[in-house]
Amino acid sequence: MLEFRTQGFNGYAVKYSPFFDSRLAVASAANFGLVGNGRLYILGLTPQGIVAEKWFDTQDSLYDLSWSEIHENQVVVAAGDGSIKLFDIALDEFPVQSWHEHKREVFAVSWNLVGKDTFCSSSWDGCIKIWSPQRTDSLVTLPTHSCTYSAAYSPHNSSILSSVSSDSYLRIFDLRSPASASNHLTLSFPIHTPPKARIGLAPQAGVPPTEALTHDWNKYRDTIVAVAGVDRLIRTFDIRAPDQGPIAILPGHDYAVRRLTWSPHLSDVLLSASYDMTCRVWSDGPREDNVMTLAEGRELGRMERHTEFVTGIDWCLFGAEGWCASCGWDERVLVWDVRAIMGP
Repeated sequence: MLEFRTQGFNGYAVKYSPFFDSRLAVASAANFGLVGNGRLYILGLTPQGIVAEKWFDTQDSLYDLSWSEIHENQVVVAAGDGSIKLFDIALDEFPVQSWHEHKREVFAVSWNLVGKDTFCSSSWDGCIKIWSPQRTDSLVTLPTHSCTYSAAYSPHNSSILSSVSSDSYLRIFDLRSPASASNHLTLSFPIHTPPKARIGLAPQAGVPPTEALTHDWNKYRDTIVAVAGVDRLIRTFDIRAPDQGPIAILPGHDYAVRRLTWSPHLSDVLLSASYDMTCRVWSDGPREDNVMTLAEGRELGRMERHTEFVTGIDWCLFGAEGWCASCGWDERVLVWDVRAIMGP
């Protein structure tokens, strides 16, 4: 396990470069993101450990980041003052582009993995915006009317994106649909809905809605989305059958789940980072193409080296499957092998 200390800054997000297996970016904030500056770290993995290749200071906290899919040196960051900044790590000090249309904190940014020429942002102001690095204004605004903690493009379709919000709803937008009164919204359903009665199982009682903080699209099953948040449960949904409720429920975390990410190598494995100071690896169970059967997911292992809230986690796309990075409020970035913590 490798470690880097973000001295004086608390980590909020960590992402591997999609171009280099030895490069990481970390979005961080002073004073736990409550007040003060932010810092974007560019880290390199070397035989001598993790080294800071460069960093950029910002006037406000940084809550998320996303690497460009078309330019190996560019990173977009989400800031607490409502701005979005694009940095080129080959240059010094200042961003190459800055946008400021959101009215409140920007909490998520996600690059289009298929189209590669746009990215989206979501904010506490109840809006998702789509941007092009070549344009000074946003291309599209998608209202959610709720504090939106997470937005992401589908890794299978350049026109589909999703979000989860404080109202406990998962929303799916299709930019190919007419804008009309729905603003491209094609699907919206509550994530706290209990699973419908399955064969051999009694109906489950409903649970009160809680804030949804994070979600991620499965990289291999194009209709599967995992969602988690304040109620500590990870749920997976098949958007072909939203009325059936979750197809798998993964309990185990002791506090809110802050971030989720599906494995880029295995179709049934995902990682979670939580305020209980652990990172956990899960399987959502053997897949049968039958939404009438509730999958039996299970925890495969956990990493407990962080000493504060874990807020960021990401898989390495390259090399042997299983390497990942995590960051948290303990001012530490850890790079570790998931296989080392997995049980039989």
